Amino acid sequence: MLFARRFWSGLADGTITVTFRRWKRPQVVAGRRYRTPAGLVEVDAVDLVRVEAIGRADARRAGYPSAGALAADLRAGAGDTVYRVRFHRVDEPDPRAVLAADDALTAGDVAAIARRLERLDRASPRGPWTAAVLAAIERHPGTRAADLAGTLGWERAPFKAAVRKLKELGLTHSLEVGYRLSPRGAGYLAATRVG
Repeated sequence: MLFARRFWSGLADGTITVTFRRWKRPQVVAGRRYRTPAGLVEVDAVDLVRVEAIGRADARRAGYPSAGALAADLRAGAGDTVYRVRFHRVDEPDPRAVLAADDALTAGDVAAIARRLERLDRASPRGPWTAAVLAAIERHPGTRAADLAGTLGWERAPFKAAVRKLKELGLTHSLEVGYRLSPRGAGYLAATRVG
C-alpha cells in the first residue's frame, strides 16, 4: 500500500493502524499482507464509511491531528464515502527483501531466474526486455525512472511496471530516486556475464 513519507515513521513504530482511501471498490483484502515503505502490514478489516462519521480517534490512528485534517486530505465533500482500512504492523522481514539480499546463487538459482526472465520476455508485446532493463539499472543506479526509460525508448509508466516485475523476483531495489540492482540481481548478472 502506498503512503506519503510523513506517515512512514508511524507505520514503522506501529502507531498508525488505520488509513482511509477513496476507492470505487476495495483495493485490499482483510487477512492479506501488503508492503508499505516501512515494512509489512496485515489488513484486519475494510469498511465503507462516510467522511462525516470519521472521528478524532480514527483520524489520530491514521496519523492526523484531527478528523478535519484527514477529510481535507481526502478532498472529499459531505456525503462522500471512503474505505477505512484497519491493519497492524507485521514484525517479520519482507520475503521479497530477504530474497533480494541473497546473492549466494547456485547454478539452480541462476537457471530458475533465467527461466522467469524468459517468461517475462515471451509474454511482452515489446519483445525481450529484461536483460536491457537490468543492464540499464546496473549502469545508471539512482537515475530517475523517466530518464532511464527514455534511454531505452520506453514511456515512464510501462517502464516502472516492468521494473516492478523485476523487483518481485528480488533483482532490483527502488531508491528515493530511481533504482539499483539488489545483491541478488548483481549476483545474477555476474553469473550470466560472458567473458
